[in-house]
Amino acid sequence: MIKLSVNVNKVAVLRNSRGGSEPDPVNAARVALAAGCHGITVHPRPDQRHIRVDDVSRIAQVLDGAEYNIEGNPFAPARGDYPGLLAIVRATRPAQVTLVPDGDGQITSDHGFDVERDVERLTPLVAAFRELDCRVSVFVDAGTARLDALAAIGVNRIEIYTGPFAHAHALGDDAAAVAACVATAQAARAVGLGVNAGHDLCQHNLARLASAIPWLDEVSIGHALFGEALYAGLDATVRAYLGILRTAAAPD
Repeated sequence: MIKLSVNVNKVAVLRNSRGGSEPDPVNAARVALAAGCHGITVHPRPDQRHIRVDDVSRIAQVLDGAEYNIEGNPFAPARGDYPGLLAIVRATRPAQVTLVPDGDGQITSDHGFDVERDVERLTPLVAAFRELDCRVSVFVDAGTARLDALAAIGVNRIEIYTGPFAHAHALGDDAAAVAACVATAQAARAVGLGVNAGHDLCQHNLARLASAIPWLDEVSIGHALFGEALYAGLDATVRAYLGILRTAAAPD
């Protein structure tokens, strides 16, 4: 079965919009885990617009064996209370770190690494994360075909950026976008890399992607999941996503 990692960033956004401590992303993580999700994802940014550095360590304490996935830009330098992604990972030792080329000016992650351009800079950082016994996943665009360079420097998985797929699916014409995702997933598998996927996945489009790439290892979902949870409740929404993934994994 494809694993579900629940991204709790949006809970922190709501908390930070008011100040104080509520709603608490730690409690959201507890509820999602109790509902059966396989892990929790956070993306601490240097500007700490949502998940803060102290949230990362507090969430780590409630995982009870579930996987922790920490996302971030490995090139972003330390500043203020943000010590840098490597320092956060060194202190927390998550199961997985996902490297994403985002900047402060982006509302959300909106593109993957350019593998040929960025692989040299990524090389020492991948080695540093691997030394901490973290699985290393690298965010790439759908359609990226040359992934052997990532495998060569010790990357374990890729995460396919699924924003364009979600947009095309909403418009009712997703064949080309699905084909691009499948091509990249196949290229990853061919060089021994695992495959994750994330961004703008929701209950309306997840089955389509999961059926097209049944060997996905993990999907990371946050924005849509918490939007849906406003109406159905977090426990019920997590269970609905798990049901979609379970059905996608079932033999015909």
